[in-house]
Amino acid sequence: MNYKRVIISRTDGIGDVILTLPMLGYLKKLWPEIQILFLGKTYTKSIIESCTAVDEFVNWDLIKDKSTREQISFFTQLDAAAIIHVFPTKQTTRIAKLAKVPIRVGTIGRLYNLANCNRLVRFTRKRSELHEAQLNFKLLKGLGISFIPTLPELPEYYNLKTQNLPNALTSLIDKTKFNLVIHPKSKGSAVEWPESKYLELIETLDENKFNILITGTKDEAELLTRLPSLKKQNAKPLFGLLKLEELIALIRNADGVLAASTGPLHIGAALGKKAIGLYAPQKQIHPGRWAPVGSDAHFLVKNGKKNPVESIHDIEVEEVLDKLN
Repeated sequence: MNYKRVIISRTDGIGDVILTLPMLGYLKKLWPEIQILFLGKTYTKSIIESCTAVDEFVNWDLIKDKSTREQISFFTQLDAAAIIHVFPTKQTTRIAKLAKVPIRVGTIGRLYNLANCNRLVRFTRKRSELHEAQLNFKLLKGLGISFIPTLPELPEYYNLKTQNLPNALTSLIDKTKFNLVIHPKSKGSAVEWPESKYLELIETLDENKFNILITGTKDEAELLTRLPSLKKQNAKPLFGLLKLEELIALIRNADGVLAASTGPLHIGAALGKKAIGLYAPQKQIHPGRWAPVGSDAHFLVKNGKKNPVESIHDIEVEEVLDKLN
């Protein structure tokens, strides 16, 4: 089979997309002539278009509300030999089948995959001991590929290109200091370290050594009490001020990222920055599956308590300082 054009379908969040990129990089290394189309959302477009392994971004948000006939026509015109449903939905799998994409890869555990996919891969994410980025590689069995990289091997396949920081934002970076991006919230996707500990950390960090950039959305700022108005000389609150492409560029030009298991943490890891993740130990969100993967990636987790909030609150400021030093 000539896999000249392959669609990777992943219409969920930033961190999930980041952890899918190594699979794309491997495909490009294995088959340099392959054209990879990434079916994603407007929200993650900047990440997808930053990956040199992606030849074309296909915006699901512009397709999802069209008529079935229009969706079939659109998919048919993509002229893909295969589609890999990394994050399957009933709608995307159905349209790919109706558009007669020759090879349609999905996991065996979903009923709509059974109905719409013709290359079914048997594995479960919930019970696996593999990292999420490694689990994505299992779907390549649908194309006859059985390679699963080790965690140290994964970073070579990210293929994220350099982002230039817009001129208006260059003053945020202090080249005489360690520029640390702190992203305290997660939009509900992870258990979060308390604001009080972030404040304690910021107060403890040496102003002569650290330049702190606190990122997040405007809505996330409203959930916090003191961080959005922090006046310490070496801390710059940036809530609601950055587009995703600007956040990527900021992280590219920074030295490190501190966050829960969220998109900016995985961006930092993929860009080779010192990425420190703060995790709860529960099975579905623990670092064994969701830890940042990069050349200087780290995580902290405390075991022993049933309540994930209590567990992550037990991570001490001193432990984060040790990772930063």
